[in-house]
Amino acid sequence: MSQWLTLFQKELLEMWRNFKWIWVPITFILLGVQEPLSSHFMPQIINSLGGLPDGAVIKIPPPSAQEVLIKGLSQYTSIGVLIIVLTTMGLLSGERKSGVAAMILVKPVSYESYVTSKWVGAMLLMWGSFLIGYLATWYYTGILFKWVPISDFFASYFYYGLWLTLALTVTISLSAMFLTSGMAGFLSLAIVILMNVVTSSLSNWMEWSPAQITTYANKLLLTGKIPDSLFPSSLLALVCTIIFLLVGIFVFKRKELASS
Repeated sequence: MSQWLTLFQKELLEMWRNFKWIWVPITFILLGVQEPLSSHFMPQIINSLGGLPDGAVIKIPPPSAQEVLIKGLSQYTSIGVLIIVLTTMGLLSGERKSGVAAMILVKPVSYESYVTSKWVGAMLLMWGSFLIGYLATWYYTGILFKWVPISDFFASYFYYGLWLTLALTVTISLSAMFLTSGMAGFLSLAIVILMNVVTSSLSNWMEWSPAQITTYANKLLLTGKIPDSLFPSSLLALVCTIIFLLVGIFVFKRKELASS
């Protein structure tokens, strides 16, 4: 256990030296405040751009607080996923390519400890940044529109976090398979996009797909009730996360042993 904690502390220190503990939370905060501010000040934004032609009247009904939160969350499933991929695609491939991984693994360090310490460190950064950013969305939505129940906030935060965790784990697993960080990042985005496209196209047959979690979390915000298929899809997301993590460890171990 002490070995794992040492590797984990090393990973946290490395992320601090790379300023990830600064720029990732700030980016998530900017994503979080964007939607409530733009939704509230949309009439002023239109007027600042020259307004409407004479005689034209367009009435845009103000969105509900839940709708603002949902639109804010959509930023995390698009740009947020991109940020997660960019920050994690080189965790293993970069150190393998530079030889740092070989230097560490020459010592009595298990492959499982090496990979999982990086995975947990990346998880801590992702969940913390997402919490800070989503709190900013919730706060400004409450100030400018209406307060959403805190229980609904944390429920949607947890379920969206499961989807982001799966995306992160896919990236780390692919980072263990390829020496090129760009290839790992490209394939990670391709897998996430493919899952979303297939699930949305075959939604009637894929009610338990992990990609449905965000849709069910949105329904939870709108209705205050947990959809029936949310628990099965969340459980499947956890299973897929574990599988990708185990595959990543297995492939990483085989590649390192083959190159040594």
